[in-house]
Amino acid sequence: MLKFTAEHEWLKIEDGIATVGITTHAAGQLGDLVFVELPEEGATFDKDAVAATVESVKAASDVYCPLAGEITAFNQAIVDDPSLVNSDAEGAAWFFKLKLANPSDADALLDEAAYKELIA
Repeated sequence: MLKFTAEHEWLKIEDGIATVGITTHAAGQLGDLVFVELPEEGATFDKDAVAATVESVKAASDVYCPLAGEITAFNQAIVDDPSLVNSDAEGAAWFFKLKLANPSDADALLDEAAYKELIA
């Protein structure tokens, strides 16, 4: 199941674990990324808490935790090479995996059609 937030994060949810990243639209708005800071494994976040930071040649921006949960993994590849986010934002350049505290909370997020309307 693919879900989106109004803050331009995407979530791919499988068995109560959400793989989270920023959307292609957000990556395009940011421009070329030069730095990515990700949360550590085991960290817990409330919904809408700042979980990661990205910096581009234009600006620094926060990435929010779309739902409450615990970080189970992070993507070292985008720390080592932030440009991956620009080339594959909704694929290989995921940010972190989140064990959802309450998986049903994902029902309140946007589906792909609603997100496309938001950015149109």
